Amino acid sequence: MADATAPSPAQARVVPDPTAGPAIVQPVVELRGVRKSYHPGTPIETEVLHGIDLDLQRGEFCAVMGPSGSGKSTLLNIVGLLDRPSAGTLSVCGEETTRLDDHALTKLRGHSIGFVFQYHHLIGAFTALENVMMPLLGAAGFPNDAMRERAAALLDSVGLRPWQNNLAIHLSGGQQQRVALARALAMNPALLLADEPTGNLDTKSADAVFELLRQFNREHGTAVLFVTHNAALAKRCDRTIQVVDGSITG
Repeated sequence: MADATAPSPAQARVVPDPTAGPAIVQPVVELRGVRKSYHPGTPIETEVLHGIDLDLQRGEFCAVMGPSGSGKSTLLNIVGLLDRPSAGTLSVCGEETTRLDDHALTKLRGHSIGFVFQYHHLIGAFTALENVMMPLLGAAGFPNDAMRERAAALLDSVGLRPWQNNLAIHLSGGQQQRVALARALAMNPALLLADEPTGNLDTKSADAVFELLRQFNREHGTAVLFVTHNAALAKRCDRTIQVVDGSITG
């Protein structure tokens, strides 16, 4: 008769190896020597990013500051896989991206990265619930009850469940930005890129949106790159990097 106290093969496999070293924690984002040029090989070639090195760890909330035209948006576009670097390497969630084709980049971006912009980019003729469901529809192709429940739960977490069936055009600016945040989190991304998400909001609404970003960062370990001109909000982040003339200075 088999010994009922003996571990099953599945249980045996999870016994830690005392000779193994510490687990290697992979950054959510890793840039090495990233450069970006426009019109390369022409007389008007312009390099706007100059050898950027940057690591962002899981659960880290990092502010990005710098004057207009310094390269912040270009950096965010590259990290968000919306643009390709001219040189250097970029890894997202442990996957080196510079050799991936467009289809693979789109798949990685859709499953691993959420975006919140200064303007909410909601579909005005859709309800709040339908807007939050959009990334889920892109992944599955058709709506189902699980998607609706996920979208409703996210709207509840940003305080908007009573407005979930309201058209986006009938929401206030602060409400629209909270819907945009819920939409960005629909796929439970490892990385959230926020490009001045509070720039168009009054002080109270801006603080509310920032606190929601912080809440999701702390509760889910979501890494956040938060572009802002608001020094007071930047001080509430884990760290701040300064982008000046296409280089990181802090």
